[in-house]
Amino acid sequence: SEVLGERGLSAPMEEIARRARVSKQTVYNHYGSKAELVRALVERRVATITAPLREPGAEERPEETLRAYARTLLAVVNRKNYALMRVTIQSAGAMPDLAREVFESGPRHSRAQLAEYLELETSAGRMTVRNPLQAAEFFGGMVLGHRQTKALLNLGPDLTEDEIDASASEAARVFMRAYGA
Repeated sequence: SEVLGERGLSAPMEEIARRARVSKQTVYNHYGSKAELVRALVERRVATITAPLREPGAEERPEETLRAYARTLLAVVNRKNYALMRVTIQSAGAMPDLAREVFESGPRHSRAQLAEYLELETSAGRMTVRNPLQAAEFFGGMVLGHRQTKALLNLGPDLTEDEIDASASEAARVFMRAYGA
């Protein structure tokens, strides 16, 4: 992820392998191609963001679960290693298929998982969400706001842990006020 963020999608596999302290063949054996490596990196990030939705008891505590989801989403955007997303956007014109895959396996997939969670909460009577996918988009937008744009422009957001917690808590509280049963 660091090499791709620093050197772009044209970064040589030799450099990626060297930084990972493995042979180039090991990288190809494990991922098959650079596109598959990028997909794996994006899927790992999505798994991190959506992990709170799969925690035991998550369905019984929607506000706490949404707070944890928001916290991980903000933490990912707050990290300095958001470069992979920047590079993907820069390369979208030349590599539209890869850009589409990154979007599908990244942002779209994480929002779909949140929508599934909201649908389950609605079925259980803890929330009232008529359009779970739209509500998931609203929640993601409320949490990220302009922070994602700042991160893509390499301008921050440089939030402290306390600021991440406060923002995540407020987003979850407001969302539950709108959609809680």
